[in-house]
Amino acid sequence: MIPVAALASKPTVFVFGSGLAKRPIEPLLFGLRELGAEAVPQEVGDKQGILVKGGGLKGGETSLPGDVSSQFVSGLMFACPLARVDTDLTITSPLESRLYVKMTQSVLAEHGVKVDISEDYRHIHISSGQKYMPYDGKVPGDFSSAAFLLAAAAIAKSEVRVKNLDYRTVQGDKVILGILKKMGVDGTVCLDSVQITGDGDLLEPVNVDAREIPDLVPVCVALACFANGVSKIHDARRLRLKESDRLSSIYLELRKMGADIAMDEDSLVVNGPSRLFSAVIDPRNDHRIAMACAVAALRAEGETVIQRAECVRKSYPQFFNDLRALGVDVVGWKFDR
Repeated sequence: MIPVAALASKPTVFVFGSGLAKRPIEPLLFGLRELGAEAVPQEVGDKQGILVKGGGLKGGETSLPGDVSSQFVSGLMFACPLARVDTDLTITSPLESRLYVKMTQSVLAEHGVKVDISEDYRHIHISSGQKYMPYDGKVPGDFSSAAFLLAAAAIAKSEVRVKNLDYRTVQGDKVILGILKKMGVDGTVCLDSVQITGDGDLLEPVNVDAREIPDLVPVCVALACFANGVSKIHDARRLRLKESDRLSSIYLELRKMGADIAMDEDSLVVNGPSRLFSAVIDPRNDHRIAMACAVAALRAEGETVIQRAECVRKSYPQFFNDLRALGVDVVGWKFDR
């Protein structure tokens, strides 16, 4: 939204919550300045924020690192078609989470906006003077959120069918189905749904490259606790820049539950199977940590308490209600918006 705000005729101020304030934003601000927009950090009371002066984008040439946030690239792709001259964006390091950029390109194309991306995702050309056109479409279900329910079925000896999941979409996180298959889980992919049938047996260990699927890392680590062998989730350094230091968060909380897990700068190694026990979980205001620990708790001995569980509202407000509807003994208030 910061690049989009540069198109407005008047200034816009973004006020950051505590989690967002810790995430790097300077590469995006640098890129916007090179494209003729003024966006600067600004304190708003006791909070950090960004002031975007507005007045439109000139366009031109700029560069961004590819290993910080694909969202910077997506933001410029939304805004730069309305710049005064063409925009050429160079990605200075290999772009991670490139499928999210491909998703952005797909959405823009549906609205009549063309963005040219080189095969190696190192150069992006955005023609100026384009016009957004109306489009009627269906928003597909989110594989990132569904992954937690599919994983829950895989470890809890149960059968779950999740509707409105279209495997033909560009979503990178649909790879959760391949990961579950490698772990020996029985699944069926239909035209608009996915069914997972867990048999209660130990899973197969797995090696997961997280560069394109950072949002799946917490749930993959939870699954690895119930695998018969050593699993490794690697190339996950960027998870340290999420809502929490996600590598450290999932490491500390699953260890608290009894998992045999090791961590280095960009990977986690899980020596399964682990005998997990009840614990009091601090998700650090990170929705994916809360949901991953809830999945792990299904096979833990005793009662697991997840503090400040309302953080799931960020991506999946009905998560605990859906678990309850599937038969999980969830004690607590109703989670919704």
